[in-house]
Amino acid sequence: MNDLNSSSSRPADVGPTITSKVGVLGSGLMGHGITYVTALAGIDVVMTDATQENADKGLARIKSILEDGLKRGLVSPEKIDQTLDRITSTDDYRKLDNCDLIIEAVFEDRELKSKVTGQAESFMDPDGVFASNTSTIPITSLAKKSSRPESFIGMHFFSPVHKMKLVEIIKGEKTSPETLAKVFDFVLKIKKSPIVVNDSRGFYTSRVFDRYICEGMALLAEGNNPQAIEAAGKQAGYPVGPLAVIDEINIGLAAHIRDQTWRDLETEGKECPTGPWDLVIDFMTKEAKRTGRAGGGGFYEYPENEKKYLWPDLEKHFPPSENQVSQDEMMDRFYFAQAVETIRCYEEGVLTSVADANIGSILGWGFPSFKGGTLQFVKDYGIVPFRDRAQELAEKYGNHFTPPKLLLDMAESGETF
Repeated sequence: MNDLNSSSSRPADVGPTITSKVGVLGSGLMGHGITYVTALAGIDVVMTDATQENADKGLARIKSILEDGLKRGLVSPEKIDQTLDRITSTDDYRKLDNCDLIIEAVFEDRELKSKVTGQAESFMDPDGVFASNTSTIPITSLAKKSSRPESFIGMHFFSPVHKMKLVEIIKGEKTSPETLAKVFDFVLKIKKSPIVVNDSRGFYTSRVFDRYICEGMALLAEGNNPQAIEAAGKQAGYPVGPLAVIDEINIGLAAHIRDQTWRDLETEGKECPTGPWDLVIDFMTKEAKRTGRAGGGGFYEYPENEKKYLWPDLEKHFPPSENQVSQDEMMDRFYFAQAVETIRCYEEGVLTSVADANIGSILGWGFPSFKGGTLQFVKDYGIVPFRDRAQELAEKYGNHFTPPKLLLDMAESGETF
């Protein structure tokens, strides 16, 4: 944490920057959260949406967060008034004039993001920075729709924004050091912890976090008891089980992002990765029509004013196997799936810092803090024993556990993270 917050990932030759006026495109789940933390930090912010009604709904959510903070003694009535006075909620993009930082937080759709980028750039400060709050779409490809790709960057916030401390900053191929410095300083100003990564599909956090929920769905597809899967996730130290997590994120959104990824890879002439989790996603979205909590139910049922419980029909559609995986084996699959993918990110240069990997995994999605982060887990396990166990898991459960070349080389040379 000290390494991160001491700006070790910030360009050293760029002086301190100040952000005066921020524009946030979108007032939904992410947009209103980004607006809230920006205004709370003392910065004027314009929150836009397609209609004034939608923008006002976002403002109402911000007021609700502030009122909750007042009840808990976290903010004063004066602080609430000051925060709200800094926010303009509108459907008029002309009010984005003079914004020196714009953060796009619309739905995870390439065409929609491209459309709002062009609209906003025509009004913002010509020397300002444009950031996309995308969780998966490569920044370099989004920057192609920008008139100033050197001033385009990724800022991946986590939900709920007002509680989650991490912001993943993603550099595109043409992102300038000045752009990176400005966004880095802004993240510190709003009291978040920044990690800096290079561009890649899914970047670091989404790519590695995805392995947890995919492994949970793979275990379900294999016929393991869903209650045991969830219990193993919590026993491993994750905040909630993998099936509960995907219900909160929305299975339909996961399907949309996956399909967008497949389309992009096909366009690039690349192979589309698949696994047993895809069968589960397709069944839940296309046949069962259960997309998660927001859709009324997914892997869980959500009775009003009662505790959620696993959907009783799960075992009918995913019949129990005679060979149930042990809890320890499930826990290993969760840890190793994420750790192996982290090593791949490090090998590919997406990650350039062990500290970014470890802190990003703990603050970003709740990798068990007592393990010290994904790469610390590998180091503590031992490079050679980790390699051997990963190979064993790959032979039993699939290539996503296959030890990357970097790990094999480190095992031979005696290096560690």
